[in-house]
Amino acid sequence: MQLIQQSPDLSAYLAADEVIDHHHPLVRETAARLADNATDSYVYAQSAYEFVRDAIPHSADSGDPRVTWRASDVLAKGTGICHAKAHALTALLRAEGIPTALCYQRLTHDAGTGHCLHGLVAVRFQGAWHRQDCRGNKPGVDAQFSLSGERLAWVPDPESNEVDYPVLFAVPHAVVLRTLKEAPDRPYLWENLPDTL
Repeated sequence: MQLIQQSPDLSAYLAADEVIDHHHPLVRETAARLADNATDSYVYAQSAYEFVRDAIPHSADSGDPRVTWRASDVLAKGTGICHAKAHALTALLRAEGIPTALCYQRLTHDAGTGHCLHGLVAVRFQGAWHRQDCRGNKPGVDAQFSLSGERLAWVPDPESNEVDYPVLFAVPHAVVLRTLKEAPDRPYLWENLPDTL
């Protein structure tokens, strides 16, 4: 699949905002701690990915009712769904100067409409974008950091109306962010996830 930058300006994929708040002290502290053990930007990116994937449980897996959406809150509370975890990873990577985009898949979902949007990131290395899925592994899901072929949690099935969206967003998609902000708790969010961009 050909990935398409929403913005032609690569600096847009390094920017901070209210969601990807990599200027926040907690994001900076976490990034600095991870960078201390990294010998280069690739090692840092893999370390940040594994930290978000493994140390921050997906709230549906853990049963945590809290909804997070801002990167610093995901790190502070240690919970989030795929979108929130993608925001946290994006902030950690951008904090160390690694261009990072948000991207989405439409997958089958057992609640609501039968489909939902799934959030991932893409990192820019070696002149190309590489998608990564930090949602967290569990039985049947084995996502890994990789620049030599995608190792995502799921591969969409076109026959089930699942979709890989090719656009690389510099900021979270408005429909995703609005849904996260308006959800009173994760069970409500789980029943009301958006199903398309």
